[in-house]
Amino acid sequence: MVGGAPVTVHLVGAGPGDPGLLTVRAVELLRLAEVVVHDRLVDGRILGLAAEAELIDVGKAPHRENIGQADINTLLVELGRAGRETVRLKGGDPFVFGRGGEEAAALLAAGVAFTVVPGVSAAFAAPAAAGIPVTQRQVAQAVTVVTGHVEPGGDASVDWEAIARVGGTIVVLMGAGRIGALAARLQAAGLEPATPLTAVRWATRPDQEVVRATLAGAADLVLSPPCTIVIGAVAALDLRSLPRALIRGGER
Repeated sequence: MVGGAPVTVHLVGAGPGDPGLLTVRAVELLRLAEVVVHDRLVDGRILGLAAEAELIDVGKAPHRENIGQADINTLLVELGRAGRETVRLKGGDPFVFGRGGEEAAALLAAGVAFTVVPGVSAAFAAPAAAGIPVTQRQVAQAVTVVTGHVEPGGDASVDWEAIARVGGTIVVLMGAGRIGALAARLQAAGLEPATPLTAVRWATRPDQEVVRATLAGAADLVLSPPCTIVIGAVAALDLRSLPRALIRGGER
């Protein structure tokens, strides 16, 4: 309750894919939801938890007409004002490159109360699913999470040279289609061509794929989203304990 009125809008993280990695609060809200406004890549098994809810797909995908962010914001405000129990379900964590901050700002501006339920971000879950700790004593003391997605107008907002200078581990989200260009930028900024690189697709799901390479070999990779890319010394590690045949997904 906020000011005597019930809170009916919830910005919820769906985690990296595996339903077992949902938070307890996320499961509770999905089971109570009247409406679930969800992204395209949310696992169907997670949506199945909202058995009684109206499902509204607002996910963005290539080669189809997509709903704009302003329209999503308006929809959430309308649902909140109508008092409908609404879950805005976003892959990973709502506030890690999920535009959850924009939705929260729109709800605040409209005077609609809401809650935020963090989720397990693919930035950390995907490397872990491939046996990669993003930090490791005496190997990587820092980790930088950056988007590989280019907004209209170019990628001037991402200072790849500065990221290369920081050292440690670099985790790139939404960079599958630009991996060759990003690797070239990082090499030009001083990272060694032999720097390990690992890409994890559909992390934590049964169809998980792991591709290992180096910055020098990145130009030859053909990656498809959703993909989390790990760059740095730790990307050469594989600390999974089970034999490969028993681990979900494949590796190449």
